[in-house]
Amino acid sequence: MKKNIFILIILFGQLSMVIAQENQPVDDAVKQEKIKALYVAYVSQQLAFTPDEAQKFWPVHTQFENDLGGVKKELPELDKQQARLNIKKRYQDNFNKIIGTNRCERFFRMDGEFKRKLMDRVQKQRNNQQRPRPNLRRGQ
Repeated sequence: MKKNIFILIILFGQLSMVIAQENQPVDDAVKQEKIKALYVAYVSQQLAFTPDEAQKFWPVHTQFENDLGGVKKELPELDKQQARLNIKKRYQDNFNKIIGTNRCERFFRMDGEFKRKLMDRVQKQRNNQQRPRPNLRRGQ
């Protein structure tokens, strides 16, 4: 358990370093690749994939993400949510065959948790950048 917590701390520490690079111009594509690498490491570690499972899981996951990304942005919010849910249900059987029912359920929970934590970090970073810094000169 301590090992898992330690790995999570390291992963999210690295994620915060990716997001926190204020003065260095970093391409969005590079940021996306780093976040994706952290995501893959996080999911692989949490679900303890065997090499065979990982080899089967990640191509299906890539198609899953592509299908989720293909949901039209201009749809009403409830229709977008329903479309995403339908895609998740459609892929659930594929994931069950590769990693089993229990780990499939954990995957869907972890996927949402990772994305929420990522959005929280981004929001915190934006809030910290927008706050004016106090003048810390001596003698005032």
